[in-house]
Amino acid sequence: MEDKLSSLSEEKKKAIVNAALEVFGTCEYKRASTDLIAAKAGISKGLLFYYFKNKKELYMYLFEYVFEKVGSRLLDSHFFEITDFFELLAYTTEKKARILSEFPYLMEYSVRAFFTSREDVSEEMNSFMKNQIATMFEDYCKNVDMTKFREDAEPREILHMLIWLTDGYMHQRMFYTDTVDADLLMQQFRKWSEMLKRIAYKEEYLTEMVGRRQEI
Repeated sequence: MEDKLSSLSEEKKKAIVNAALEVFGTCEYKRASTDLIAAKAGISKGLLFYYFKNKKELYMYLFEYVFEKVGSRLLDSHFFEITDFFELLAYTTEKKARILSEFPYLMEYSVRAFFTSREDVSEEMNSFMKNQIATMFEDYCKNVDMTKFREDAEPREILHMLIWLTDGYMHQRMFYTDTVDADLLMQQFRKWSEMLKRIAYKEEYLTEMVGRRQEI
C-alpha cells in the first residue's frame, strides 16, 4: 500500500485517520463530508485533497491502512507460538480490543465498510476483501495444531461460522442502535468460541482443557 501520508508525523497522520474513521463510521459513504473530516483533523480541505485526489481514494486508503495496522499488531512473535486454534482466536480478540482504544471509531467504520453493497465503493471493497480472505486462513493458522479437531469438523468452516456470527451481530446492533459496543462484542465472541470448541474438538482435548482450568 502506498502511504500517501508518509511525509507527516505519526501524530498528524493518526489525527487524519481518526477523523476519517469517525465521519465514515457515523455517516453513509455518500453523506460523509470531507469538509467535516478536514475540520476534525485540524487541516484545510485543500490539504486533505493534496494527499487524496477524491473521497473514494481517501476511503480506500483508510481501509487498507486500518487493515495493515491491525494485521501488524496481531502478527507479533507470540502469535505464531500459539498452536491451539481457539486460544489463537482469543488472543487476536484481546489484541483487537486494545487497538479499538487507539482508533475509537474503528468498529463503526468496519461495520459500514463490510456492508457497502449499495455504496460507490462496494466493488473495490469486495475485491479487496476476497483477495485478503483467500490467504488469511493459511497465513494466520499455519502453526495451529489441526489434529485436535474431530474428523467431521472443518477448521475453516468453524472460522467462517464465527465470522458470520460476528457480522450478523454487528449488523443487527447497527440496525437497531447505530452503534456497536466493542466490549459486548468481545464477550459474545468468547461465548461463541466456547460453544464451537465443544462441537469441533475431540473429547480428549476438551477433557484436557477442563483439567487445566481446575488446576488454575
